[in-house]
Amino acid sequence: MEEEKKTFYINLGSQEISQIKEGNNDAFTIQATEEEMFRLRQVLNEVFNADERSFWRSHVPYRHYSKDEDNDEYDYEMRHAYQMIYDLGDEKTKAFIEEIGMKQDEEPDEIYDEKNPLE
Repeated sequence: MEEEKKTFYINLGSQEISQIKEGNNDAFTIQATEEEMFRLRQVLNEVFNADERSFWRSHVPYRHYSKDEDNDEYDYEMRHAYQMIYDLGDEKTKAFIEEIGMKQDEEPDEIYDEKNPLE
């Protein structure tokens, strides 16, 4: 028996995931199972962790952004989050992600792979 999908509202800026549409938490609308939601939450947690590491790195003046693993990891995790949201998103969500150029060309298995290629 297939698990029922529910509607969730996503705000990437605040990393909020909610079943209740309130305020500005509806930047993206998705349909997801509880398991898919759990996986998305894990990815958003990785985005947060990578963002925090890149924040501390930004205080080191001699390390250039383009040669920084913390920033590369943040970029990777954000692309991963956008791809998951795209895959689960409604038509409006998909259209927006395509418009801003964040839809990935890789197959979902490549995007969701547990191994981070930056490691």
